[in-house]
Amino acid sequence: MRHGSRPRIAALGLPLAAPLLVSANLPAERMEVKIDVTGLRSGKGMVLACMTSDPDHFPDCEGDADAYSLTVKAGEPLTLTFPAVAPGHYAIALAHDENDNGKIDRALGVIPREGFGFSRDARVRMGPPKFRDAAFDVGDMPVRQAIRMRYLL
Repeated sequence: MRHGSRPRIAALGLPLAAPLLVSANLPAERMEVKIDVTGLRSGKGMVLACMTSDPDHFPDCEGDADAYSLTVKAGEPLTLTFPAVAPGHYAIALAHDENDNGKIDRALGVIPREGFGFSRDARVRMGPPKFRDAAFDVGDMPVRQAIRMRYLL
C-alpha cells in the first residue's frame, strides 16, 4: 500500500496562521476505490492489479514505490478494493495470470497470452493505452468502476 505524504503548508499571515495550521496538518481523507472485473474467461489463477498516479510507471507500476497493488483469486463475480487511496489522479492496470506464475505470459515475446484490462475500460491499440486514457480522479467520494478483461489469444 501507499505511504502517506507530508502535507505542505504555505506561508500565512500571522492573524490567520493559528486556526489554519490546525486544519492544514490533518491528513487528506483517503477514499475507497472499487473495481468490478468482468469478462474473465476462467476462474483459474490470480488477478493482478496495480494503480499508479505516475504516467511513467503505467501500466506495470514497476519501480513506483507509491503504487497500490492487489493480487486476488480469479473468479466471477470479482470486485477488487483498494481501501485507503490518497486523493489524486490514477490509472489501473489488471492482468489475469491464469497459470499463477506471477507474470503475463506472451507469444512471440510481445502478444499477451493472458487477459488484461484498464481503468475507464481504456482501449488497447498497438500496445497498452496511454495513462491519460485510463486516468481517473480520486477525491472526496468513493470511486467505483467496471473493467472488462480482454484476451488476444
